[in-house]
Amino acid sequence: MPEVTLPYGDSTIRAELPDDTIIVGAQTGARPGGGNGSAPRVTAAPDQKAAVRDALATPIGLPRVGKLVQPGNKVLIAFDDPTAPAFGNVRSLAIEAILEELREAGVPEENVTLVCANALHRKWTRDELARILGQDLVDRFGDRLQCHDAEDPDNIVQLGATESGYDVDIHRLVVDTDLTIYVNAANHLGFNGGWKSVAVGLSTWRSIRHTHNPDGMSMSVRGNRMHHVFEEQGRYLERKLGRRVFKFETILANPAMIGRVWAGGVDETRAAAMEYQASLHKPRREQAGEKADIIVYGIPNWSPYATYASMNPILTLISSALGYLGGYIEALGKPGCSVIIATPCPEQWDMEHHPSYKEVWERVLPTSKDPYEITARFGDEFATRQDYIEMYRNGVAFHPIHGILAIHPLKRLKHAGRIYIAAPDDHKIPEHVGFTPANTIEDAITEARKHHGPDPTIACIRNPMGA
Repeated sequence: MPEVTLPYGDSTIRAELPDDTIIVGAQTGARPGGGNGSAPRVTAAPDQKAAVRDALATPIGLPRVGKLVQPGNKVLIAFDDPTAPAFGNVRSLAIEAILEELREAGVPEENVTLVCANALHRKWTRDELARILGQDLVDRFGDRLQCHDAEDPDNIVQLGATESGYDVDIHRLVVDTDLTIYVNAANHLGFNGGWKSVAVGLSTWRSIRHTHNPDGMSMSVRGNRMHHVFEEQGRYLERKLGRRVFKFETILANPAMIGRVWAGGVDETRAAAMEYQASLHKPRREQAGEKADIIVYGIPNWSPYATYASMNPILTLISSALGYLGGYIEALGKPGCSVIIATPCPEQWDMEHHPSYKEVWERVLPTSKDPYEITARFGDEFATRQDYIEMYRNGVAFHPIHGILAIHPLKRLKHAGRIYIAAPDDHKIPEHVGFTPANTIEDAITEARKHHGPDPTIACIRNPMGA
């Protein structure tokens, strides 16, 4: 029997799986008896600073930054917030190189404003921003370094709606400055980057709601339906502005190192990044030779939404387990498959950063496990909850609607027949959302066999955070 090691909270968990288990994942991914599910690695650029400067020196679809401004112009540089898992100096390298080009074109640093494009994510403290920008940039820019506030009427401009009826609200500085430059710090498959950076990061719930629904989100590198909406919003924005947005787009080799970067137009840099991604990642549906009856994977004690904060059961069991890794359920699992997820999932709540989550857990989820029904019944209420909105605006809390958005991956239950949580600290936690606890991965497989027969097809996803 093959023995695998999977992520499990802050540690790992080992399990013995049947001999014919299909091993899928980005790390080793060998299938006993043949086959390989490994993905190519992105190599780090040997000179990180040179990679950034080379991209800015050879933009695609637009002239260099210095050719897009006149002396004395006002410029906005927006950048990915810390939920983008880039913990090296990609943002500061890009910003410093852009500032140098602007100075050479006659735009002094005093004419530049930095905005963290946190959308409905929480605002970040200056110490936290220093961790991704460097203390020098934070000190130099002072009050000209801001976090986006999606609830600030004085700093939001409503530009109307696209031909498909998608609202386009945007941070006032995008309209009032002479040039907007966006620094994307990481692309997770096809999920972020492109126009999502601007159309979400610098916008409002009114605009974001068009994509942030149970069927709207997608990580696909190819034909991403979510990005089709963002592209329509972004192109509408550029037509209303009468000028284009300059973009810096990044694919990381690891959380600290740049792999590939592009600069230029938003559409052009997105296309280049996705072409490169597609060359690395074959479609998930091709990663196993046959659909599986049982899917097994582990969950680490990490989420982009818990950066500099702590996890909670919704982030662990739903957002991460069924969201970020849940694409494998539909890609690799048969309809009605059993899904086995290893996580200790302790019950803990960070009321400073995720205050609405606990209410969603205690009041909303007992009424329904259907994300469509939950969104219809509770979406507007949480989107306008003034007590939580005050915590978002004046503290470091996620916008209250985020607690509802985090349960959208429950839509995977339309495909999966049942969810088993292996080795939870407290069996009551998975039971609260209708999942079945099991003491071990092996015990969960034994239970799943009762639904699929003695010889089910099993796929184990050995994701990059596993050993």
